Order: sequence, then C-alpha cells, then structure tokens
Amino acid sequence: MTTITAVEARTVRVPLDTPTGFSNRTVNDRFYSLVRVTGDDGVSGIGFCYPGHAGGSLVTTAVRELLAPVYVGRDAHLTEGLWAAAYQEMLLHGRAGSAMRALSAVDIALWDRNARAAGLPLYRFLGAAAEGDVPAYASGGYYLEGKGPDGVAAEMRGYVEAGFTAVKLKIGRLSAEADAERLAAVRDAVGDDVLVMLDANNAFTDLPTALRAMARWEPYDPYWIEEPFSPDDIDNHARLAERTSVIVATGEIEAGRWRHKELLEKDAAAILQTDAAVCGGVTEFRRIAATASSFGVTLAPHWFHDLHVHLVAATPNAVFVEYFPDDQVLNFRRLVDTQLEQTGGRLTLPDRPGLGFDFAADALERYAVDDWS
Repeated sequence: MTTITAVEARTVRVPLDTPTGFSNRTVNDRFYSLVRVTGDDGVSGIGFCYPGHAGGSLVTTAVRELLAPVYVGRDAHLTEGLWAAAYQEMLLHGRAGSAMRALSAVDIALWDRNARAAGLPLYRFLGAAAEGDVPAYASGGYYLEGKGPDGVAAEMRGYVEAGFTAVKLKIGRLSAEADAERLAAVRDAVGDDVLVMLDANNAFTDLPTALRAMARWEPYDPYWIEEPFSPDDIDNHARLAERTSVIVATGEIEAGRWRHKELLEKDAAAILQTDAAVCGGVTEFRRIAATASSFGVTLAPHWFHDLHVHLVAATPNAVFVEYFPDDQVLNFRRLVDTQLEQTGGRLTLPDRPGLGFDFAADALERYAVDDWS
C-alpha cells in the first residue's frame, strides 16, 4: 500500500497582458490554486483549479485546512473512498464554488500521482477510449478594445487556416444586432462547413431577450449557444432549448453529479461542458460522463486543455477539447513546462506519465502569492 504523506497547496496570480471582456465582466488577472499530493513511495502528483479573478486564496485555504487532513495518512489508491470522505467533510462549507474546486484540485493531483506511479499517461491509466490524438476546437473571440467584426473574423480565419474545423467566439456583451455583425463576419471568413460556437457567459436574464437574440444569430448557423443564462436558471436553459434550432450547451460551472442530472432530466443541455477542475475532479467527472452517456448526451469539457485532453481520450461520449491557441486568456499555460502539440485541429495525446507536464519552477516564483504548505 502507498500512503499519502503530504497534501500541499499554493496560490498564484497571473496578470493578463490585455484587459479581456466577457458578456458581463472584464478580467485583468487570473488566480490559480495549485496542489501537490505526495506518497510514501516518493511520487508526487499535481492538481489545480481556477478560483476566479479575485479571492484566489479561498480555495488554497480549503485545501490546507479542510481537505489535507482527510487525505494524509490514507491509501493513495482509495480515490473513491477519499472523495466521499472529503465531500462529507466539506458539506457545510459548500457543495459548489471554492470548496468543490478545492476537492477537484486535490482529486486531480491524486489521480496524476497514481498514474505517474504506474508509469502511464493519465488517459491510459483511466482506460483509453482513443489513441494518438483527439479533436479540439479553437476558443477565442473575446471582446478587446478596438477589436471589431473584422478583427474577430481574422482571428477565426487564422484558426481555420491552422487546421481547426470548429471555432468559438464570445457573444452577449453588445446588442444582439452588433453581435450579429461579428458573427456574420466570422461566418463569411470561415465558410459554411466550419462549426461556429457562441459563448454567452450567462448574458441573459430572461427568455424573451434570449429568444430575440437567437433569432438574430440563427441565420449564421451557430453550432451551439453556451451558457445563455445563469447556471442556476436551469429551467430557462430548457425553455430556450425547446424554442431554438441551436444546440444549448452548458455545465462548466456546475458541481456534482446531481446538478448535472437535473440538466439532463430537464433537457436543458444537449452538450455538457463539465470541467473536472470545477465539478469535483476526475472522480466526479467520470460519474457525470457515465450518467450523460445513459441520456445519449455528449461532453465537450470546459477550459484547461492540458487536463481535459486526457479525459476526452478516456471518455467515449466526449467529442471535443476546448483549446486555447495562446496564453492571453488561458494564461495557466505560463505555469507549465510542456505544451500540448496541435496538428490539423487535433491534440496529440501526451506520452509522459500522469498529466504529462509539471509546474514550471521559475513561473511559480514569479507569480506566486504564497509558498507551498
């Protein structure tokens, strides 16, 4: 038996080079909570999550004070049992948000540790459903100062020229008509055969406004509308799904299999965007994926392509990795020592054990808010 000897956490803050706009907010920097789990065999694994653009130390504190005592001294391969014990321990502190993100980061680190100890890439340790590479879509199209329809169109055309057959842009910050101009320019730039996804980031508060916007955007054949409403407004997701020809995709901020089950039962999402660094880690992601499969629903995980390339490769009903071609928005890329290889819109599966990368020591020292503890 391998015993867990340490669970450590650290907070980093990475500024964005350029303030970047979403539908309802502008982000200037990103916090990340990093986790390291070590066994008495000397093997360590790493985990991480995005706590937000403020208050990043909340997650790190939860790892140190709430979850580490649950894990230290226990069998490193007791992944299911430790998840259940950790969930019970944090029950009163929050079954979503910072507490669940802390559990996600620890669970990811434990799976990474065990895969490294086995000498296998994580996707193979989990049981591979794919080999060689997996499909990805290029995620971008953010609102930047001075970047109009032509600029977004040029960005998306560049992704297609790099081999991507699916691209995503932000929507919902401007009027429906102004965003329709951006979408029209993109569709003209990429042609009819490329999938164009729309990400609203919870832009709408009522169904009539969302329906009016969809009526303006539907002529440009968007593949999905992502997070049109607040994640808590599951009923309006379902109502919109009934009334538009565009696929409704959501779930990136959802935590736990129970909330995902409600999305599925209410037909509120035809594609789940479950994020393993949000929902409860690799352990809970696998449960959610299996439940979605029984509903005939596919997954296209949100964010952290370095992590989700493994989970897409190990999940038969996962269709895409969300890929960020540069470090301007997903600036987590600055914290790791190895970048994924992308060819023709597909990501090459790592061959190194575990996640296939480590934190870059120089980057941690540059961006760290605190020390490992």
